[in-house]
Amino acid sequence: MRLGRTRTVRPAGKSGGQAARTPFVLLVVALLGGGLISLLLLNSALNEGSFQLSRLKKETTALTDEQQALQRDVDAHSAPDALERRARELGLVPGGSPVFLGTDGKVSGAATAAEAPPP
Repeated sequence: MRLGRTRTVRPAGKSGGQAARTPFVLLVVALLGGGLISLLLLNSALNEGSFQLSRLKKETTALTDEQQALQRDVDAHSAPDALERRARELGLVPGGSPVFLGTDGKVSGAATAAEAPPP
């Protein structure tokens, strides 16, 4: 009689089913993990694009404001009174009556020297 060894009896179908279930469970876990990682990467890429879009919108607004300020400056400097004031500062005087040169070389009108207005 042998006393130290005991045998365990298992049903034949139980151990085979457990072994076949393990690769399926690992496959499902791997697919779920891969899907989760893909979603995280996609979400972070979209957030990065959103931050870049926001930054570009702010930059566009700032550049538009600067362009409008520069356009106001140009309009202010090209106004007739501003041009006249600047011309007087440079020593220019208003011209007299205009004289035209025709295509045949004839001069129409009388040329006169411009006179400085009294100060």
